[in-house]
Amino acid sequence: MVLLREWDPADAPDLAAAINNINVLRNLRDGVPYPYSVPDAEDFIRSTLNADPNSVYARAIRVDGKVVGSVGAFRQENVHHFSAEMGYYLAEEYWGGGIMTIAVREAVGEIFKTTDIARIFATPYSYNAASCRVLEKAGFVFEGTLRKHAFKDGRFLDMNLYAVLKEGLI
Repeated sequence: MVLLREWDPADAPDLAAAINNINVLRNLRDGVPYPYSVPDAEDFIRSTLNADPNSVYARAIRVDGKVVGSVGAFRQENVHHFSAEMGYYLAEEYWGGGIMTIAVREAVGEIFKTTDIARIFATPYSYNAASCRVLEKAGFVFEGTLRKHAFKDGRFLDMNLYAVLKEGLI
């Protein structure tokens, strides 16, 4: 059973185990340390618990009582104030089982139900077909490719832009 819930400081060891994997980190933005330690996880959890809930949505993904990943959305600023960027990751041993699709769907539903966010978007690296498929199965629409939009691991990468609109779910 997949459960989304707010982070708890006791989740730090599970979080560190889930993200301390080069195959997981390869698909994330830079800035996540590697190796990823329990103190790194404690810092992340503390920052999410102290964040403005109107600007940051961050949930632990639990399966059978264990934290196996994270899903979050971050309100944008200025003229993009009603948009939020979504990001997520899952421990490698749980890939391919539909867990992330369930988590993304639940997160989108909760965000649209409890906030004034009108658009949620995500920009996975174009090579990450599994992440793109998660978004499609969760109701996001492919809007285009952002060519050479990121520089990671010494090379420029394309990113795909996906979005879901609040009125599209009503």
